[in-house]
Amino acid sequence: MGKWYKYLILGFLALTTAFAQAKVILPHFFSDNMVLQRDMPIHIWGQADKNEMITVKFNGFVEKSRPDKTGRWDFRFPVMKYGGPLSLSILGNDTAIVFDNILIGDVWLCSGQSNMEFQLSGDYTASNEIKASENKKIRLLKVPRNIQTQEKEDIPATFWMECDPATSADFSAIAYFFGKNLQKELDIPMGLIEDCFGGTNIETWTSWEASMNNDLFAKYKGQTIEKVFGHSGDELNNIFSALFLRKDDGIINKWFLPETDKAGWKKMYAPKAWDEELKEEDGVVWFRKEITLPESVDAKTAKLHLGISGSDLLYLNGELVNNPSYMDMDNYVFEGKVKAGINYIYVRFLDLGGASGFRRIKPEDFCLETDGIKFFLAGDWEYKSALLTSKFRLETLYLPNNFASLLYNGMIHPLIGYGIKGAIWYQGEGNLGEAYKYRKLFPNLISDWRKQWGYDFPFIWAQLTSFQPEADVPEESGWAELREAQNMTLSLPNTGQAVITDIGDAVDIHPKNKKDVGYRLAQNALKVAYGKNILGAGPAYENMKVDDNKVILRFSNTGIGLSTRDNNKYGYLHGFSVAGDDKKFVWAKAFIEGDNVIVFSDKVAKPMAVRYGWANNPTEINLTNSDGLLASPFRTDNWQCITEH
Repeated sequence: MGKWYKYLILGFLALTTAFAQAKVILPHFFSDNMVLQRDMPIHIWGQADKNEMITVKFNGFVEKSRPDKTGRWDFRFPVMKYGGPLSLSILGNDTAIVFDNILIGDVWLCSGQSNMEFQLSGDYTASNEIKASENKKIRLLKVPRNIQTQEKEDIPATFWMECDPATSADFSAIAYFFGKNLQKELDIPMGLIEDCFGGTNIETWTSWEASMNNDLFAKYKGQTIEKVFGHSGDELNNIFSALFLRKDDGIINKWFLPETDKAGWKKMYAPKAWDEELKEEDGVVWFRKEITLPESVDAKTAKLHLGISGSDLLYLNGELVNNPSYMDMDNYVFEGKVKAGINYIYVRFLDLGGASGFRRIKPEDFCLETDGIKFFLAGDWEYKSALLTSKFRLETLYLPNNFASLLYNGMIHPLIGYGIKGAIWYQGEGNLGEAYKYRKLFPNLISDWRKQWGYDFPFIWAQLTSFQPEADVPEESGWAELREAQNMTLSLPNTGQAVITDIGDAVDIHPKNKKDVGYRLAQNALKVAYGKNILGAGPAYENMKVDDNKVILRFSNTGIGLSTRDNNKYGYLHGFSVAGDDKKFVWAKAFIEGDNVIVFSDKVAKPMAVRYGWANNPTEINLTNSDGLLASPFRTDNWQCITEH
């Protein structure tokens, strides 16, 4: 358990006990150490019994009022400059709540999926960065995961914390580096709200109101989510807890203990994929096997070859012996866990889709091995289901992606009214199959959030990085099409984009370099949100013209001139391709000429279109402006997309 969560648990006990006894309560994002947004009216609200007289004192101002008929009380304090620390007092008839160590500064909402959720402890600079992370002018708030079918007014228990080695390690690396860069540059307190959920699509982050702009959900206008979806938020969170938080019947009732009642277990041959009644099922299923070993193996080092993955749990003689990491665990080695006589092997399979079971190993390799001796495990195993999809009408067991607004309701809507300077966003992998639709989905989300908050705050995102093997020849790419949709969203005012294709990883969708992502987002913010006279982002493609067999591309935002990542050391550019009227792209040569790029190929006499970095993995693209910021991948044609359907 990380230090962050140890602090949270202690705080929760104190905070929830106090609230349970109080007649006056506030949402959990009001706490000690919080940052309140400068240069705009400060909004404080909560709930109370109808007969309470609420008095709020802050920074020399005092406001009094009674709750409305719904029990809500609401105060707005005047615009304040940055500073602190300050205290906030909320008084009822016989209740006093005091929050201390509050700063006035800039609050940034940091949202998206797993790359935004990626912790500082996983960054390639973690060992040094965490040690040096103490900064009382940076405050951190993590919004707990919360799937809801109705708009909620509060988030699950959490609270703000000062940034230091005990709190930064488990916090979003991108958010941390973003805030660190801004705080250093501006010397203004920074409040960072991590509001993420890995593996999610953009629809789940969009309000139900704005989802009516999506053809998929517009037909449900005027109806509630629960009516058309058929599930409640509590039901979804219970399923999620069973799947991912190990709260299924098998864990709760300790099926993995040898002495546990074995009633209800059935038999199935292994190794193979689930069949019979489990053939069409996903979910959580337990398998068990007893194996008798001779005296010679007692307490020796052993190895299990089961063909399971790191998302599955392996128990041996009642003890958990693997640590899930979503990696292959076929050769898991353990010491002193086997014994002479009967040994009990249990596997908790977590299957979210497709085939599951002992399906990735041959019968002759399916064994327990010690001292070079193999004890084979092929044959009948007993199994028992803990949670199956047949009980629920769900397209996927990755629950936030089943319907629109499920995360907006529980993780975004409660924050509306809490002043923010802006938002940063890293998401898109969850929508790769519908990249063309993302052209509408992404601006719809931005406009939605701005409408909910009531002002057009700056919205800045990380463009998708590089992933998967590099292509030998130019080809179509869903990743490129989603990057194009992100580019197109820059047409909205007060937006910015960090291009990060050079710091991707062909084999890891979660690259370890988040430091540079945070820096580039901060550069965008300094220009977009703070009006600094800097480039902020890379050169932007403007237009093209054809001169004989050459294409001349014009760029803006170049600074003192176009360059390359190696400062024109070799004088050529990577990643350009060109096509004629046959629409067949070939790699092209390219060079810089002022604010232009000249592109040509001896194979294309009459070029019609140019593409740059148009690939899943365009790691080597190298066109920059004078500040060293990369140009985004782009294309000059408007030929049909592979995700256009």
